Amino acid sequence: MIKDVRLREMASPLGEEQPKENDALKVHESTKLSEVSLSELKDMILVDDQGQPVGWISKEAFIKQLLDAYQMHHAFFQAFLASADDAVTIVDKDGIVKGWSKRSEDMYGLPYEEVVDQPINTFFDSNALMVISTIQQEMKVEKKYNQPKHDIHVLINSMPVYRNGALIGGISVERDISDLVKLNNELATTTAYLHDLESNVIQQNNLAPFQKIKGRSDALQRAVRLAKKVATTDASVLITGESGVGKELFAEGIHLASQRADKPFIAINCGAIPAALFESELFGYEPGAFTGAVKGGKKGKVDAAKGGTLFLDEIGELPLELQVKLLRVLQEKMFYRVGGTEAIPIDLRIVAATNRHLEEMVEKGEFREDLFYRINVISIPIPPLRERPEDIPELIQLFLKEFSLKYAKAIPTIDPEVIYTLLKYKWPGNIRQLRNLIERLVILSGDEHDVIKLHHLPEALQGKNGKVETLNVENEIPAAQPEKADEVAQIKAALTRTYGNKSAAAKLLGISRATLYNKMKRYELE
Repeated sequence: MIKDVRLREMASPLGEEQPKENDALKVHESTKLSEVSLSELKDMILVDDQGQPVGWISKEAFIKQLLDAYQMHHAFFQAFLASADDAVTIVDKDGIVKGWSKRSEDMYGLPYEEVVDQPINTFFDSNALMVISTIQQEMKVEKKYNQPKHDIHVLINSMPVYRNGALIGGISVERDISDLVKLNNELATTTAYLHDLESNVIQQNNLAPFQKIKGRSDALQRAVRLAKKVATTDASVLITGESGVGKELFAEGIHLASQRADKPFIAINCGAIPAALFESELFGYEPGAFTGAVKGGKKGKVDAAKGGTLFLDEIGELPLELQVKLLRVLQEKMFYRVGGTEAIPIDLRIVAATNRHLEEMVEKGEFREDLFYRINVISIPIPPLRERPEDIPELIQLFLKEFSLKYAKAIPTIDPEVIYTLLKYKWPGNIRQLRNLIERLVILSGDEHDVIKLHHLPEALQGKNGKVETLNVENEIPAAQPEKADEVAQIKAALTRTYGNKSAAAKLLGISRATLYNKMKRYELE
């Protein structure tokens, strides 16, 4: 905004030369220069709130001030058009160009002298002009993708311009994203080629343990380098990070890069097994150990991982009483089956993962300090997706190919506006949420020449820059009922609104993660 001069700033003091009140126009001293009507212009006497004269302005002085203000505004206006990074176009209500920035000249190859005072549709298809649509519909547009020419892609902000309540024209500001679109297309082609090549390499060479981890960001590559370094040792590893960042992929990579690669990799989710069953799942049980036990007993996960790696996901959910027994495995390299009296020696490596702050749990007495130090010889923090947006395009292309093959569809093109939105989104569910979203987009694509548009995105992602809508539980999830159908509906609604994030869904439903896992298993919702 440019400051508008008030009349009191240009007034002359009262004196002998002031006009007679009957011959002058009385105007309040706070009136702005732009607010004075020029239809009956004459000398003016300025008055205060009490109607008392405080100064005066001659008609000639007013016109000079008006001309000075116009010249100043015009100079600022021209400087703005010459220096703006984005292409700026200003048209009147009839579509005649009144402003054309230096960036517009460079982008479209049309000099200012040829464009100004000419109809904008002389140079462009009027159907592709957002500024014309803005004038016709009198509607503001923000970050709208447009392709005004075959080789130019832009994001547009456009708005109508009013004077004294009447529409006088419109202005559009265009950000050139042609290079981004070109790079995205090149990335799609290159990524598809690299994944084909990578698949062939992996098939012929099993020594590529970290190839499943995608991303070139410095933060992610630091974690990969640390994982590769620790993999050659037998030290216990704690992988930390939010839900959905790919902690199990790191655990698998560490196992495959270790000397235990030819032995089993056994994963167990500590948050998915009820506490009453956890000991038997982890250590197994002897025949007749409890009512309902399988005849002949059963080996546990520790036994199954013999010689290999046991991955304990969500270890922060491990009950305190079982933490003691796990500590014995780490310290004494032995364990007892449920109902057994014989100590069973075991050789394995422990890799644990958590999305919780174990140090705080130790301070609160919720996690054993001695076990924490045993599993935390080396800690590998995995950065959330919002801290490495440069990895998003590669992940998008990876998932596009995966789900296009799964659903036997051509690999779709993604509208640049969608790419822009996904780069700005905060991804509370991280890679798991992105993968879930791309699967949805692939399924919904195909109705517009295989181009994924903004309207294919869930409402929470459409132009809200990562601000996810808050779920209204009363409106979105049916009230709890004993009937199975209602409970299934509750779970499905929660999972849908949290993009498959089970921890967030459990919190939404007011139950523990273990309870949610059990209900999903019971209702076959895996």
